[in-house]
Amino acid sequence: MNVLSLFDGISCGQLALKNLGINVMNYYASEIEKNCILVTQKNFPNTIQIGDVCKLTRKGLPAKIDLLMAGSPCQGFSRAGSQLNFDDPRSKLFFEFVRIKEIVKPQYFLLENNRMKKEWENVITNILGVLPRKINSALVSAQNRERLYWTNIPNIAKIEDKHIMLRDLIGEYEGIWVYPRGFNEGGTQHYKGKSPTVTCSSWQYNFFIYRNGQKERFPIEIVEQLQTLPVGYTSGAPISQRYKMVGNCWTVDVISHLLSPLRSL
Repeated sequence: MNVLSLFDGISCGQLALKNLGINVMNYYASEIEKNCILVTQKNFPNTIQIGDVCKLTRKGLPAKIDLLMAGSPCQGFSRAGSQLNFDDPRSKLFFEFVRIKEIVKPQYFLLENNRMKKEWENVITNILGVLPRKINSALVSAQNRERLYWTNIPNIAKIEDKHIMLRDLIGEYEGIWVYPRGFNEGGTQHYKGKSPTVTCSSWQYNFFIYRNGQKERFPIEIVEQLQTLPVGYTSGAPISQRYKMVGNCWTVDVISHLLSPLRSL
């Protein structure tokens, strides 16, 4: 299988394919963030890095792309963001996905993005010709994280709830999850529930837990597990960048579920 991943980040799509046991002949990654590339090459040294998506052409790619994946930057679409929709330069990168899709004509595609206004969602749906699936990562992890997924992969089964709670990661003790700006300013959530959504600002806003009256920063190893990454997957990069990268990445087990029919196709 030849795979092309745009806005590849830390290559969670590649990790999902590996977890499924799907043989990937060539994995082409379009990414420009140096720390993301560092993490990807550490975990998948055979990844073929092809640079900026805006400069990408057919040149250097194989004649057949079996799977095109992308999680185009979502800040311009985010309900919590600036609400600039398609006028936001980051959101315009969606049309780079469309451009590359038309060039390489993949057999299958997968696009992920944030929840957004219905009118913006409809624009993407009309262009791609498939309805999105709204999936909450809470079904496969201890994190609430609703995202939209557009794909033409057939025979995707209903995703089952694994009933994973935050206590399964941080243990059985009295504690408080504080989100996002501190105990007195932010909201609190009892640790036995689900974690709030991990974001690229998780480090900046300092997620904390309280144990035995002591305030502790939420460990990066736990944040990786919230995204169903292997512990230590992002090691080697600066700690602040690790939080940022994990906040921007896909929940791996959700992607594995969406790609799972490819094992038999």
